[in-house]
Amino acid sequence: EQLIVGSSRQPAGSWEKDYDAFVLPLLEDKQPCYILYRLDSQNAQGYEWIFIAWSPDHSPVRQKMLYAATRATLKKEFGGGHIKDEVFGTVQDDVSLNGYKKYLISQSSPAPLTAAEEELRQIKINEVQTDVGVDTKHQTLQGVAFPIAKEAIQALEKLKNKKLNYVQLASIKYFNCFLIQIDMKNETIILANTLHTELKDLPKRIPKDAARYHFFLYKHAHEGDYLESIVFIYSMPGYTCSIRERMLYSSCKSPLLEIVERQLWMQIIRKIEIDNGDELTADFLYEEVHPKQHAHKQSFAKPKGPAGKRGIRRLIRGPAETETPSD
Repeated sequence: EQLIVGSSRQPAGSWEKDYDAFVLPLLEDKQPCYILYRLDSQNAQGYEWIFIAWSPDHSPVRQKMLYAATRATLKKEFGGGHIKDEVFGTVQDDVSLNGYKKYLISQSSPAPLTAAEEELRQIKINEVQTDVGVDTKHQTLQGVAFPIAKEAIQALEKLKNKKLNYVQLASIKYFNCFLIQIDMKNETIILANTLHTELKDLPKRIPKDAARYHFFLYKHAHEGDYLESIVFIYSMPGYTCSIRERMLYSSCKSPLLEIVERQLWMQIIRKIEIDNGDELTADFLYEEVHPKQHAHKQSFAKPKGPAGKRGIRRLIRGPAETETPSD
């Protein structure tokens, strides 16, 4: 068993014109083969070649294995530096001129992306194609802002003034918590909830399967004073959310806060990030808003010297100091 030359031809025209007429007649339905086709281009070692490995589906398994085992040997003996492209085919369309051109296109195109990588690519594109303004999404150094729905802006204003409209019931009530979410389909930050919320109810407002932004009017007493402080809570329940949702909420957080603080002039006393509503206990929120101050810091104690006597202290004088001055 050995590899032999089955056929060879002299070029009649350009490599593209000769390709199908030279290559396709050599292909048999049940017989694998190797075809070396010379191009018109050259490199430092001479003409460049296409190495075609033909292995039809209906050929015997033993034949396929023999050709697969000798493929690397043939390329080495021929000279790998002469081979520009390597094409493998099981049907004629794979190794035809059109098939070879499709192969070149596929080699020059970027590698296919996974679903997660494609989501990240789209997010990066959206971050670049942006304009500046409250009503338009815009790119900043820290993220991308989506337009904020009119209802959400109005709710923020109501919160700042400690009054909120309960839109669903069309009645005026006082609210101290409302929740904002991102409409990812329309790329808009919309109002999702304005339910009256006591501190004990706050953990119930945190979804376990979706990210959210929360603004909570924290009413409490501190050092004898009654305080009403606005707290921003960013809840992200980990990997139960899609990559796109996690990226969008993370990217929109800073621009949203910038609009709320600089354009709506809302004073946010504390910004908190959580992944579970169970974290929002009374003690946790109080310590976040009023962290403990360590006023008395223990000073560093000087280590004691070695035990026992150190001996008599001696003064050492230089030679000039020991001379007696003359009169």
